[in-house]
Amino acid sequence: MKLHVRIFAMFMLSMAFLACKKEEHRLEPVLDKSAINFSVTQDMAADPGGNTVILQNNTPGTLSIWDYGTGTSTRKTDTVKFAFAGDYVIKFSAVTGGLVVKMDSVVVKVTQDNLNYVNDPLWTALSGGVGNEKNWILDTDGIFFSGPLSFYGVNNGWLKEGAAWADGANATGCYGGDCWTWGPGTGDIYPNMMAAGNYGVMTFGLKGTASFKAVKPMENNATQNGTYYLNVAAKTLTINNASILRGYKPAKNGLTGVSNWTNYKVLSLDENSLQLGVIRDRDVDGEGPAMLVYNFITQEFKDSYVPPVTGPDEGFDPTFKAGELLSMLTGTTSGRLWKLDATGNPVDWIGKGKGWTKSHADSRDWGWNASWDAAAADSWILFDRVGGQKYTRNQNGVVTTGTFTINEATNEVTLNGNLLIQNPGSFMSPTKNTFKVVKAFPGKVETNGIWFGTDYNAEKDEWFAFHYVL
Repeated sequence: MKLHVRIFAMFMLSMAFLACKKEEHRLEPVLDKSAINFSVTQDMAADPGGNTVILQNNTPGTLSIWDYGTGTSTRKTDTVKFAFAGDYVIKFSAVTGGLVVKMDSVVVKVTQDNLNYVNDPLWTALSGGVGNEKNWILDTDGIFFSGPLSFYGVNNGWLKEGAAWADGANATGCYGGDCWTWGPGTGDIYPNMMAAGNYGVMTFGLKGTASFKAVKPMENNATQNGTYYLNVAAKTLTINNASILRGYKPAKNGLTGVSNWTNYKVLSLDENSLQLGVIRDRDVDGEGPAMLVYNFITQEFKDSYVPPVTGPDEGFDPTFKAGELLSMLTGTTSGRLWKLDATGNPVDWIGKGKGWTKSHADSRDWGWNASWDAAAADSWILFDRVGGQKYTRNQNGVVTTGTFTINEATNEVTLNGNLLIQNPGSFMSPTKNTFKVVKAFPGKVETNGIWFGTDYNAEKDEWFAFHYVL
């Protein structure tokens, strides 16, 4: 291997000389193992049991590669904290002269447990806590998420808190310039992006060590055993010698479109649900970089899940008594004022009785975007029945009035001579003055609002709908 590298380097230098290049290109000399200095030191003041270990590369001009069993690092200096007593093998390699020189391993003995390093609520949510383990499966049935696989921008991250979206809207989970989401439903996933089937179980444990196991029927019935480390501050997860349950099958690279199946972003994690993201950094169908986000639920959550008795999506295709829809829209005769749920979940594609969005972030930028934030900011519609069925519509200070009619047989509402909220240039902007109430909650309108379907796709049996709240 060294001979090939040096021959190639000499060839490149010769070509550079023949091309009359003024710059000289040469590899730095490869250091011998005896010239490489590094240290592995247990900080006994921090932990009497030696749980805190300081890694130090003391050799100038070299790059570091650390493997400490529960994780890896490329830092010159790093600090590792082991929660459990035991012997840990520290492996160090230095990149020098274009080659990797492996040094002799160092074994550190940790004599006491320090469970403070794994008692964070996120560690407990992932593993069940010290002395326990927890089983996770892909949400292939769309029980909690819209499906087992979602797509995000490479700068998306922890969704519970964080920076605003790049365009300045008040949403979370964006930590750079490439932020977007697309969360296809289970019908879109199969068979387009993941083969239907049993993807198995992965287990995170904290029984004497942070252990990981994955049983993968969809990957040649493989069983993988490894370790893991959850970085609570950075919201990242490292899995050593194994990988998560996964699936991805575009026309070209499939799973090979991801070069790193060791390090994951944690987008969300609680007692029942988990989202882990990996960067698709290799070209797949010319689509460019993106983050594949795998959506998991616990096995226990799935086993205890009881589908709602009201149908695939509560409130879909409601049945009203005579006059009930009119009362819902107008309340008393003085009327009710409605506005888009712009800070919550303003739009949805309700197909076959089920929607998939949970917030405007789910369709951010390709659906809901900054122009819709502006259009909805000071817009509302008032339905009343003072001297007839009338409406007043305000959009950013432009007020229009008219009458409306209701077709109780079809749950359709028609604004005579006007359209619902408008956003010129957007494909979501309504083009018809008749819309259908596709989802509503009689008796709960004050808290749940109402969904107005403005466009129907017969091929998918799918309504595009706006969510209006009081």
